[in-house]
Amino acid sequence: MTDHPIRIIIADDHTVVREGLAAILGAQNDMELVGVATDGLEAVDLTTKFKPDVILMDMVMPRMDGLTAIQTIKAAYPEAHILVLTSFADDERVFPAIKAGAMGYLLKDTPREELIQAVRNVAQGFISLHPSIARRIIREINQPVESPTQPAITLTEREMETLRLIARGMSNQEMASSMGIHENTVAKYVSAVLSKLQLANRTQAALYAIRMGLVDQQADE
Repeated sequence: MTDHPIRIIIADDHTVVREGLAAILGAQNDMELVGVATDGLEAVDLTTKFKPDVILMDMVMPRMDGLTAIQTIKAAYPEAHILVLTSFADDERVFPAIKAGAMGYLLKDTPREELIQAVRNVAQGFISLHPSIARRIIREINQPVESPTQPAITLTEREMETLRLIARGMSNQEMASSMGIHENTVAKYVSAVLSKLQLANRTQAALYAIRMGLVDQQADE
């Protein structure tokens, strides 16, 4: 956890949703609501102003939709941690949002405690996906690819190991223990993996590793 409350921005065009989320998250001792946006443009502006730890983003909003907002925010603020919270689970929204850099994708019927934990997870850089979204992603990554050996050409042996451990959901601390190296060294390997594979975050790295057949998917299914 960070040494300060998780600073959060909520972006949703429905007043009831915004107020409900504000009440839930504002009641947590380790969270602080720093901004509320009614559309994507406001979300971009508030992110620029406050540099929050987590942005809760709806996908369908006026003026600027969630996907465009994610793309705009990540272009200007690459370290932004975005958690999509929406009513829509269709592939046309899920995959573009994750590809754009969202670290989590939840549906609005997610139980309160799971939402709270997802915010904490995303704040720490971990993946958080609604079960139905996870199943869609597993189906997608199970599709055959043309070059399953591509990562071996691109990454060093240590970077490949790092990629596999990312796909298993391990934190940097857990990876350091598994690999027998310092946590700062793990962070360097993670950065190298993301840079070489041109991926935005650990979520994309995990999906890439699974799709390329680098980890056992049975546990996820």
